[in-house]
Amino acid sequence: MRRERRMAEPYKIKMVEPIKMTSRPEREAEAWTAGLNTFLIDSEKVYIDLLTDSGTSAMSDNQWAGMMLGDEAYAGSRNWRNLWDAVEEVYGFKYMCPTHQGRGAEHLISQILIKPGDYVPGNMYFTTTREHQERAGGTFVDVVIDEAHDPRKEHPFKGNVDLDKLEALIKKVGPDRIPYVSVAVTVNMAGGQPVSLANLRALRELCDRYPRSDGRPIRIMFDATRLAENAYFIKEREPGYQDTPIRSIVREMMSYGDGCTMSGKKDNLVNIGGFAATNEREVYEKLTQMVVVFEGMPTYGGLAGRDMEAMARGIYEMVDDDYMAFRIGQVRYLGRQLMGAGVPIVRPIGGHAVFLDARAFLDHIPQSEYPAQALAAALYVDSGVRGMERGNVSAGRGKDGKERFPKLELVRLTIPRRVYTNSHMDVVADSVIALYEGREGIGGLKMVYEPPQLRFFTARFKPVKAEGLWGFVEER
Repeated sequence: MRRERRMAEPYKIKMVEPIKMTSRPEREAEAWTAGLNTFLIDSEKVYIDLLTDSGTSAMSDNQWAGMMLGDEAYAGSRNWRNLWDAVEEVYGFKYMCPTHQGRGAEHLISQILIKPGDYVPGNMYFTTTREHQERAGGTFVDVVIDEAHDPRKEHPFKGNVDLDKLEALIKKVGPDRIPYVSVAVTVNMAGGQPVSLANLRALRELCDRYPRSDGRPIRIMFDATRLAENAYFIKEREPGYQDTPIRSIVREMMSYGDGCTMSGKKDNLVNIGGFAATNEREVYEKLTQMVVVFEGMPTYGGLAGRDMEAMARGIYEMVDDDYMAFRIGQVRYLGRQLMGAGVPIVRPIGGHAVFLDARAFLDHIPQSEYPAQALAAALYVDSGVRGMERGNVSAGRGKDGKERFPKLELVRLTIPRRVYTNSHMDVVADSVIALYEGREGIGGLKMVYEPPQLRFFTARFKPVKAEGLWGFVEER
């Protein structure tokens, strides 16, 4: 039987940043100082940082060269023009407004399109997206397929919109109370799961069948933060696209929408930046008015010219097929090691991260004691690897003040782009597997500080049991 050929990184390393493993007592002290919240740990105390793929990518030599060509004019920067051209060419949208990052674009779009009493259906919530939608007076409605909420379910496109759920909502509230359907590609909170082109095509047809009172169909707005990874899964899994370049798939995906918000800190391979794009002139004009108040001039949107240039070049790099094959392959390299050891993770393995199923991993801890938060803290103490919670803490509280208990209680091990080698993934796998083998030594947590919004960023915790400061992590 022929052995499967392994893939090497499709790049050479020109510069290195030293990292240092701290001692276990040092990590225990740091975790306690941080209130057992990995967001509050100083980066210099982290060995392998898998907190997020947002703004943590390594830029290419071409991008760094572009940084030296920054046109820092207050208005009409040539770098803005280059970014505009890249968005139009790769994404296909007519108009683009830069923002300081993705949530800046989310805020502008929410304020422009949503009015109090509106409903915003989406294929599973994302924390900041829902927050902006609710601040604008909207109510988020989850219309993702049921399979997305089952971490063990093997489905090639768990991010798909459930068209029956969406149509039921349209008939219930009427098209005029739905400013747009919010479609994430891929779906972060489901484990980096993709949406199929067939589903997007059918979604477009459904929205076209329900015009609003102004005669226009219901909009589709993409959260396109990780659309290149979604395109790779389409190329791999959807019949008829195996020989289609990722760039062409990206363009077809976006053709079914009316606009998008984008965090350039993910697929665009930059450390800061984002944009909102649209095909509607009126929406663009409102963007140019609001961006001045919240971000900056419409031709810089809170960014330096050099950052816009790096993002423009990153847009072309993200659709390189060889790069994306390795990107997805590295995530799978980690995920398959964990699956082979029996560690419960979200399946299929997603595009940007491996998600540990904390409810199954720590089935002795009730969800009210934040098992995902406890597991993320335990992982840091064990090995200096920083992941993050994506469960009860991230879900927050509803309008009634009660905690939301999502079906998915996860720890996200997010792999930055072009930063770590597979040897680093081996270290991560060893630590996760060791914790799984000694999982009974990990106990639940109680929240001792809770901010009113987006609590996962700054909340603080203590162990539920009092038999020692580190009773929730068994010394091995």
